[in-house]
Parts: sequence; structure tokens; C-alpha cells
Amino acid sequence: MNAPFKTPETEAPLWDLTDLYGSRDDARIATDLARSRVLVDELNSLRGRLVAERADPAGLGAVLDRAITAYEQASDILGALGAYAFLAASTARDDAGAQGFEADVREKITAIATPTVWLTLEINQIDDAELEAALTAHAGAARWRPWLRRVRAMKPHELSAELETFIAERGPITAQWPRLFDEQLAALRARSGHESLTLTEALNRLSDAKPARRKAAAEGLSEALAARAPTIALVLNTVAADKAMEDRWRGFSRPADSRHLANEVDGEAVDAMAEAVAQAYPRLSHRYYALKAKAMGKARLDHWDRNAPIETAAPRAFTWNQGREIVLGSFSDLGGDFADRAARFFDRPWIDGRARPGKQSGAYAHPVTADRHPYVFLNWMGERRDVLTLAHELGHGVHQILAADQGTLLADTPLTLAETASIFAEGLTFDRLLATAPKAEQRGLLAGRIEDGLNTVVRQIAFHRFETRFHDERQKGEVPQQRINELWLDEMAASLGPAVTLNPGYEHWWSYVSHFVHSPFYVYAYAFGDLLVAALMEARRADPAGFAPLYRDLLAGGGTRTYVEALRPFGLNPRDPAFWSVGCQRLERLVDQFEALS
Repeated sequence: MNAPFKTPETEAPLWDLTDLYGSRDDARIATDLARSRVLVDELNSLRGRLVAERADPAGLGAVLDRAITAYEQASDILGALGAYAFLAASTARDDAGAQGFEADVREKITAIATPTVWLTLEINQIDDAELEAALTAHAGAARWRPWLRRVRAMKPHELSAELETFIAERGPITAQWPRLFDEQLAALRARSGHESLTLTEALNRLSDAKPARRKAAAEGLSEALAARAPTIALVLNTVAADKAMEDRWRGFSRPADSRHLANEVDGEAVDAMAEAVAQAYPRLSHRYYALKAKAMGKARLDHWDRNAPIETAAPRAFTWNQGREIVLGSFSDLGGDFADRAARFFDRPWIDGRARPGKQSGAYAHPVTADRHPYVFLNWMGERRDVLTLAHELGHGVHQILAADQGTLLADTPLTLAETASIFAEGLTFDRLLATAPKAEQRGLLAGRIEDGLNTVVRQIAFHRFETRFHDERQKGEVPQQRINELWLDEMAASLGPAVTLNPGYEHWWSYVSHFVHSPFYVYAYAFGDLLVAALMEARRADPAGFAPLYRDLLAGGGTRTYVEALRPFGLNPRDPAFWSVGCQRLERLVDQFEALS
């Protein structure tokens, strides 16, 4: 849920990016660009050596180790530059200077990094047996085995060096479409009575205790989105067409396949998960929203009632310090090590939590690089949902710190595992909120938890199904805005059920979902992570003491293991279809509890 109120503007912190650079004019930026060029030149001096040494396992191993090390070192420098530009721009989407700087840095990074595309292409010219012999013969090279696994997975989809260079060089140009999307939403203002609300404020108003305020905000947001939907439809169509063209060249048969490859999951497993969740719609969302409508004394909910508070009293507000203590207390339930690492983000200026005009909506944890600490971004409004969002992003942050010892390349974690730490932290925090709440607040808290689960599992799968249908149709030609609206309403109606009325104007609400533009097919990872966490929660309940070290090891492993390998120590097998039913059953039990309290 989102808050109908704001905490004092000065309470939530602002981050300080000087650990990266002091300003856009920092002389270190030019110095680091030059350093990265030197490292790239060193790497490029090895071009052809991998193939030349393929008959000598020890020699090949030595060159591999040297090349990948230089590649990682250059990536660290360029990653910090890119992170600084993005982080600074995300708090100032209405600042043309910040946006131009981000675009300029992106272009410079691309120009430096593009000549290194030969590395993975040349690695994939080596036979499996030759590569394995090299890793056995040279211990230094062996540590790169997990990264090489990902490189080899891409082998069937690689293009010529010329085409790979072309794709890399046009990256900054195609990135202007997400930039246009961000600028559209940053400039959006929703009229609500005499107020003019930002996107974040309007979405937060949807959980106001007063129905009239919810309705006014929803209608104002519908009007504002309708005005911008034609532009965003063009952006979405262009991003999808660009993706489809590259997918064709790379030989991906379905639009989501490239994301599955990056996530190291089988498309069939994702399809099975999505189908299992869709089959559970009647038992989960349909049933819950019917119960909520009854609890609110209504025959049906308007769509702006979906996240409305159940209780008539104003929902509890949380100060920033209260949110901090709750979240750190939850992390301590896993052990002092987790809480200590989370506390660093509060003790140092690593969090930007203050909502303000020009700042983009949403929340994220940015890992930067393994040799730099992460940063956390959110829009704190003082509501329970924000406490859970803070826990979610700090879960990412602690995960990123624990995995940093692996180095940047090996710390990089597929989305399906990356969402595990965040959702787990969110679940622990909710358990603490529920355990410490007065009995009078428990039904409202339980409702909020169910709604969070529905938003993470049911809603994200509905987003995924909408996205899949849109991309399938885009392959046949541009999809008109009206058709996008229809696809959206179809999938939202199916997921929400007959107890929710999708009022006029809701057909445009697809246009604020940033993942559709920034990261096509990202959204299913949230559901994947939530269902995976449900299984981990059950494992923790069975053996709390034995769970913590295994969980820490899972996080510290970063991307060195697949999700199947990472879950094996817990006795869990995600290839078993029954594995995915655990999360749905857990959510269904919460609905049972809610019904019993009603």
C-alpha cells in the first residue's frame, strides 16, 4: 500500500555521492576515463592470443586469467562512472544538465568498452574440452568458471564481431527512449481537487483512508496518463521493435528468451510458474478482493480501492527513525552480521529516501561495482509499505555487500536470485510488524501483507502476461495505443477478478510501469523470487539455527551458482512443479486468516 500522508520533508535522508565523484566537473572523471582506456588497450593487446594458445592448456589459462582480470578492472572504473551519472540523474529527472551528463557519460563508456566485444567472441571459439583443460591447468583462470558459464550460454546467439560492435555502439542511442519515458513521468502532474500531485504522490494517495481522496487522485492520474499515453505507446512500440530485431538476428524464438538466458532459467519453468499463478487467481486475488469488498461494505471495489486501508481509522504513520529500527530489528533476527551490514547504510549517506519533485518514482538498490558500496533509492512517505520497501532495498544492499568479495563479474547475480534477499528481508520485516502490532491493527496489517503478496506474485504475473501478449503482437507490426489498452484491461480483469471494477481511465495505467520500457520481461522475477522465498521461509521455520549460515552462504555466492545449485543445500528443488505451489499455498493461508478475522 501507499501512504496518504507525508513525513516531514527533512526527515528522510539524502545520499552523498562524493564517494564516487564530487560533481559533474570532478577532475577524477577525466582521469578515470583515461585509466579505463589504458586497461582496455592492455586487454585488446591480447586479441588473438586465446585462439593462438588453445593447444597449450597452461598458456591458454594464463592468457584467459590476464584478459578477464583486465576486463573486470576496466568494468569497475566504467561501472562507477555510469553509476554516478545514473544515480545523480535519478534524483533530478527535471534537470536537463543532469540528463545530458548521464547521456554523455553513457556514450563515452560505450566508446571505450565497445572494442572489447572480441573477448567473449574469441572465448567461444574455443572448444569445451580445450577450455576445461585450461581451467584445470591454471588455478587463476579456474575462478572465472561461473562467468565463463554465462559466456558459453550466449554462444548460440552471438553474432559477428562487426554486428556485436554495431549493437554496442548504438546502445546509448536506444537508451534515449527510456530517457524520454522517464522525463514524461517526471513531468507528470495529476490534478486532485486543488492539488497537483506527482506520480509518486498520486499513487500514494490511493491508500488514503478517505474514499473521495482516493477517487480524486485516481481520476486525476487517469487524466494525466491519458495525455501522455500516445507518447509512451510510441516509446513502448519502439523499444519492443528494437528488441525484436536484435532477437531475430540472435536466433531467439520468443521475446522473453533473452531475459530467461540472462536469468539462467528455462523458459518452460517460467511458463509453468506463470500458468500456476494464473490458475490460482480465483483462490487468491478473486477471493481476497471479494472479502475486502464485503469488509468495506461494498458490493464491488473500485480500482482505486484495491490498496485502500481496511480499517476506518487512519493508518499508522512511521517516522524515518521508526522505520530504521523496525528494519534493523528484522535483520537482526537472521544474526548480528546481517543487521550490522544493513546499519552501514544508515550510518553513512548511502540512502536517498526523501520524496521531492523531479525525483523519479519507485525504489532500487544500485550495486555500483564490487569495489564500491551500493546506494539505496526510495521515496519515503511514512507508510507501512515504505517500511517494507526500505527492508526490500536494504535486502538487495546487504546481498550486494556480501557478494562483493567475489569481484564485480562473479558478484553479478541473475534476477531470479537477486530478488531473493530483498523479498526475504521484506517478509521478515512484516513478521515483526505483525508480531508487535496491537490486536486492533492486526487485520489491517494482514490485509496489507496479502495485498503485498498479490502485488508481488499475482500482479507481476499479470504484467508478464500483458507484456508477452504485447510483444507477440508487436512482431506483426506497431500495436495501436487502443490495442495496448485492451490487452492491459484483459489481463488486469483476469487477475483482479469480478469483485474489482476497472473504471474508465484505468485503461491507460500500463503507461507508468517503468519495467516495460527499461527492462522488458523483468517483472516475472518478482514472482519467481517471492515463490522461492516462500520455500526458504518454510526451511527457516523448520531449522532456524541451521538456516542462517546456509542463507549467508547463498548471498555471499553472488552469481557463482545457478538458482538450482544455490537452493540444493536447503534440500529444495525448483525443478519440481510442487516447489512453486508452496508460495501460492502460503498466500492462500493468509487469505484464510483474513477471512477468519472478518
